[in-house]
Amino acid sequence: MPGCVRYPAPGCIVEYMEGNAVQIAMVTEEVGGRLRLLLPNRRETRLTAARLLPWLGPLHTADAGREEAVRLLETHKKAREDLAAAVPVMEVWELAQGEVAAAPAQWFAELFGSEPGPDQVAAYGRALLACKSHFRFQPPDFQVFPAETVEKRLAEQKGREERESLIAGGVAFFRLLWDVACKKRPLPPPSASGAEGASEWPAPEVAERLRELLRARMIDPESQEHEALWRMLSKGLPDVPHLPLQLLIAWGELPPHYNFWLDRADYAPGDAWWQDYAAEVEALELAVGGSGPKAAADLPLCDLPFVSIDSASTRDVDDAFFVQSEGAGFSLTLALACPALNWPFGGPLDKAVLHRGTSIYLPEGTCHMLPERLGTHVFSLVAGEPRPALCVRVAVDHEGRAGACEVFVARARLAANLTYKDSQAVLDAFAAQDPEISGGADATPPDNPAAPHAELLRLGLELARRRQTARINDGAVIMDRPDPVIRLEGEGADLRVEVLADDPSPDAQMLVAEMMILASAAVAQWARERGLAMLHRTQDVALPREYAGVWTAPQDMSRIMRALTPSRLEVQARPHAALGLPRYTPVTSPLRRYPDLVNEAQVVHFLRTGQLRWDENGLEELLNSLSPVLEAAGQVQRFRPRYWKLLFFRQKGDKVWWSGVITEENDAFVSVSLPDQGLFVRGKRRMFDERACPGMAVEVRLGKVHPLYNEIQVVEAATVDG
Repeated sequence: MPGCVRYPAPGCIVEYMEGNAVQIAMVTEEVGGRLRLLLPNRRETRLTAARLLPWLGPLHTADAGREEAVRLLETHKKAREDLAAAVPVMEVWELAQGEVAAAPAQWFAELFGSEPGPDQVAAYGRALLACKSHFRFQPPDFQVFPAETVEKRLAEQKGREERESLIAGGVAFFRLLWDVACKKRPLPPPSASGAEGASEWPAPEVAERLRELLRARMIDPESQEHEALWRMLSKGLPDVPHLPLQLLIAWGELPPHYNFWLDRADYAPGDAWWQDYAAEVEALELAVGGSGPKAAADLPLCDLPFVSIDSASTRDVDDAFFVQSEGAGFSLTLALACPALNWPFGGPLDKAVLHRGTSIYLPEGTCHMLPERLGTHVFSLVAGEPRPALCVRVAVDHEGRAGACEVFVARARLAANLTYKDSQAVLDAFAAQDPEISGGADATPPDNPAAPHAELLRLGLELARRRQTARINDGAVIMDRPDPVIRLEGEGADLRVEVLADDPSPDAQMLVAEMMILASAAVAQWARERGLAMLHRTQDVALPREYAGVWTAPQDMSRIMRALTPSRLEVQARPHAALGLPRYTPVTSPLRRYPDLVNEAQVVHFLRTGQLRWDENGLEELLNSLSPVLEAAGQVQRFRPRYWKLLFFRQKGDKVWWSGVITEENDAFVSVSLPDQGLFVRGKRRMFDERACPGMAVEVRLGKVHPLYNEIQVVEAATVDG
């Protein structure tokens, strides 16, 4: 090879690695393998020959002056840099891969030129050193990686580069976002030249990755996938709950008060989620109005004048009733919406509905389990329109005990869709006719849509009261607590929250509740007699006999709730302690709850075929998929209304006094129920009167409210005398 030498004598051009970069030098002295080198910057250094890269030369005259030596070094340096930039590294690898496992730089240089000189060989050495994804330098040779190794190393290299760019572009930007979140000042735009913070904006591709990372951490903060990267990006920021959400809101990627709980549940809001399953939705709609052995239009008509009672805003009506006297007792017939009639279990639509699991009712709007086209129209029990229904007829004796149960599928045409408010007005008028109850109050019947059904409502209330008494005699525990209404006005940062008392409709609500409990209990017994596997709601806990009854005092409800365990959804039938029932099979809300849809489908299939759709193993398998879905949706339903309540208190400020009742106290803390707002708060024991005990009326001031962190504290308390 022209110009190349075997040993670094004085005047020889050599290269070595320093600071992960190739350095060029000229040997000026060599003694026993130790070299003195002249560098292009005219400085000198000492080095052992073992540290030299394995391409030497050319060899120049040793007596050249310093200036001439520096000029030669600069010439060789530039030549090698230019040549290295022109080396076709990928072509080199493609030619070498499969031919050799390892070779020196000269071998690679000879692939593209005969008798390459020292500068050409050094250039190839430099180029291969820089291509760590395809070659590994193991002096004096370069190892050639196979294709699968290259692919893996390229992916690792890309990951490292992305990680480095994320950290470089993300740390300062995250600090800027946190500053915006804390100080509530506008985020400077990235294009604002010279604006404070504008230079801290990351490049667009980095911003997209940061956006994805923040969303992933918001949805699953326990994930380990990006844990190390997140720790580096958030270094220096406070370790507070929901930091990714706060940064996204400060960034403007999410609106204020964003409901991240829906993301965590993977629950799509709105009514666009089912568009990919439009064909199945249309097929179900046709089945309701079409013909054939399974079509709803060919079902017999149950011509009883059913009525439904719901809140004024309800659009998915899934239950209605008709009751009549039968001797000393009653005959109750319930019509339950029947989407199970032709439901495509196992299909894409069914899998999407199962993934939702339940409707979610929030102050900002309802998220329906079913496509609204089905749940609020096709299957909803709309007055005057025949709809497929699962009918449950139950005999109830004068003591409120359920007797024989008949279950059948029919078309039901409701006489009316009533509201709780109108129904309560009618029931109040009946109560006013009793001097012992009204004390001579006005008994004029109201003029509202419920008035024509007054006798049905009266009879239904009488049945419900007897039924409730029977359940209490069986140990039922009934919590009669007010359910305030949360109203939202405005949008974004200007949104205001009000927590108001709902219009009381105790009799109408109790009437509906008792009929739904009775229907689920009756179907549970009916299924047991026929050996049907079902999904049961259970609460198998032993309660003291004195806990049975209707409770209204916050301290009593709090004490009893501590003895109750949460109810569970199981295939094995067990008692439900709070309901006072030996078994309870939810079936009355198939438009709103997937377990009810499954139970209804099991009953309908049995009525049609005499066979089970699912055995116990099949229901267990289904429950394994359904339980985590219901738990996630339940978190949305619990935490989101509480967020709005806490925001309400923060907006009211810490100078307002709120009426409450002590429910629990110990040496450290006192718990207080705020019945009008439906919230429990806690304060340090020293803030309260030394006489503080459960049942004592108090007034409290609330502060340190952070809705997102679910934090609220009593900052001052006063006993209410008398």
